[in-house]
Amino acid sequence: MDKVVASAAEAVADVPDGASLAVGGFGLSGVPNTLIQAVFDTGVGRLGVVSNNCGAMDCGLAVLLSAGRIARVTGSYIGANKEFARQYLAGELEVELIPQGTLSERLRAGGCGIPAFFTPAGVGTQVADGGLPWRYDRTGGVSVASPRKETRVFDGVEYVLERGITTDFALVRAAKGDRHGNLVFNKSSRNFNPLAAMAGRITIAEVEELVEPGEIDPDQVHLPGIFVQRVVALTPEQAVDKKIEKRTTREVSA
Repeated sequence: MDKVVASAAEAVADVPDGASLAVGGFGLSGVPNTLIQAVFDTGVGRLGVVSNNCGAMDCGLAVLLSAGRIARVTGSYIGANKEFARQYLAGELEVELIPQGTLSERLRAGGCGIPAFFTPAGVGTQVADGGLPWRYDRTGGVSVASPRKETRVFDGVEYVLERGITTDFALVRAAKGDRHGNLVFNKSSRNFNPLAAMAGRITIAEVEELVEPGEIDPDQVHLPGIFVQRVVALTPEQAVDKKIEKRTTREVSA
């Protein structure tokens, strides 16, 4: 039951070329930076990533993206990531953009063993009708487009069928975890982390504070250890290394 691994490098050592990764985080909040760097250090590429966004500035998944290690992204937000946009428009990256709520539910469904579900989000748009550019060619044309999805009417309302998502591995970050893999997330860092963890066949969690089994009140557990296979305890320096995406300050009146 002790799922603690000695290092991040050891935890990701079996991630192969072409693996699919569900990665927690939103912007710079709750991003498993240490595990992402460890994956980068292995040299693997052609990765398929499922994450809300693909890093910001030089942090998170931007490390892998900038090195050309990511072949496909399933996400909901490009944001201000100029390299993401450049690779997508240049035909270097395949991108499946999904409504944010649908993405979270697809991850949760996959983790719960639900193969598909119906949702009204995207009905009447290219999300349901197909034709969204997944990949451009080098001349600006669309080489791969999204397919049309099945729709059905329930009680007079039209819904679109969405598939659950599972991945080979999941990388997440938690504020606290025990040796059994039970995790607690801090405030907004809870974002996509529990959902990504559920979707991974092998889920690896980096934790800012490692505690012994029984030290976390069962009522306070955000993600039970059944969804987690490996735990990496961060060093104090790694635990406090948290970037600020946009610093906003104001003068203090005298």
